[in-house]
Order: sequence, then C-alpha cells, then structure tokens
Amino acid sequence: MTPGDATRLVDFTSPLFNFRDVGGLAAADGATVRHGVLFRSDTLTALREDDRERFAALGVHTVIDLRHARELASFGRAPEWCCTAWHSVPLTNPAWRGEDYSPEAGVAAFLTARYLETAELAAADIVRALELIATGSGPTVVHCLGGRDRTGIVVALTLELAGVSDEDIAADYALTEHGTARYLAWQRVNRPERPPLEPYLASTPAEAMRAFLDALRERHGSVEGYLTGAGMAAESVAALRVRLREERPLR
Repeated sequence: MTPGDATRLVDFTSPLFNFRDVGGLAAADGATVRHGVLFRSDTLTALREDDRERFAALGVHTVIDLRHARELASFGRAPEWCCTAWHSVPLTNPAWRGEDYSPEAGVAAFLTARYLETAELAAADIVRALELIATGSGPTVVHCLGGRDRTGIVVALTLELAGVSDEDIAADYALTEHGTARYLAWQRVNRPERPPLEPYLASTPAEAMRAFLDALRERHGSVEGYLTGAGMAAESVAALRVRLREERPLR
C-alpha cells in the first residue's frame, strides 16, 4: 500500500470523507510509522450513532480539534462517546482571501504561502498539537474541518520528525483529493444548492506540501529547528519519535 493509495481512506456511513491511519508510512532508515497510533480526518462532528461501533473498534483515546472557536460554535465538537480526551487546539492562522489566489501562479503556490503564514502565526498552537500527539496514551485523531490544510500541516510536521520522506508526506497529503471527491459526490446528492469549491479548496497538490517543507527548512534550518524554536521541548520530540516509530528489527 502506497502513501497515496485511496484504499487507505476509511469508509463510514456518516458524512465523513477523509479519515485515514497514517501508519505504515516508511522512514528513510527502514523504520515505519506504527499503525493505529495516529489518524487524520475531516471534522468528527459528522460522526453519527450508527458508526459508533465501527469507530470504537479503532480504540481512539484522544481527539485534537484544530478548528477555530467560531467553527466549534457553529458545528459543535465530536461526539463525547468517540474519545476519552478531547482537546481544542485552534490554529490561529489568518482567514484566507480569495483575492490572494492567482490562477497564473496556481493552486500550489497559493497553498504554500498560506501554510507558511500558518506556520509563523500559529507556531505555538502547532507545537501544542504535536506535544499532545507525543504524550497521548492511546490512538489519537487530528482533525480540522476538511482535514486538509491545518490537519495537513500538523500531520506533515509529525511525520517529518518520524523520519518519513518529503515524497511520502506529500503523497499522504495529496490523498486528501480523493476525500474531497467523495465529499463532492455526497454534496451533489445531499447539498445540490452549494456552489462549486474554489480551485484552491478542491485540490491538494503534492508540490504544495513539498514546497512548504522546503521553505520551512530554508527559514529555520530544519523542521525540528522550527518546532524547538517555537517552544517544543527536545524531550517531546524524542517522545513523539518513540511513540510513532516502529524500528526495523536487528538482524
């Protein structure tokens, strides 16, 4: 199974379209990310009672919700039955403006710029999210609204610390396009009055994530340097690696 394999998306009867385990992704040194430790998703607010048993089988203990307060007020939080510990960690990124999008520059350039804004303005929030992943006592789900941008940043930085290559991180990020396609198919049937998505909301090109990681290293020396510079303790970085990585057996 490859990082961009659409079969990694988990099916629910609830309108949940972008849920997947990041386990199985390989690190450069031969280790792999453990299965069943970290999941990424679109908003768990959509979970319904008829998926309760299926979701419970995942053993989720912790949910990290990256949405803003206004999103929580409008849509509510994940059902209480889906986790033991629920954390609101809103990323204080600026609102996106349609006028900043240039069709000539393209979607990837727009997204890379927005992700760098978020990395600089919401650094403390990102660190908090990663520290919660590092110290979690059970399977953890990270989600925002669509599970692509805020979630994509947090998961990408987590996977980079675990030693996963930029190519595989970007392929996992780009897999969200399959989740978006599932959502749009649902929308055509259930919300036909909604307008089409803007190009920068309908697409998650792998090059946007690769460019973001490259730019972050150019500014801060390394992803770890960015995170520790924003306040993440070295012990938390080490704990995250221990929690996520399944080391290659010695021969």
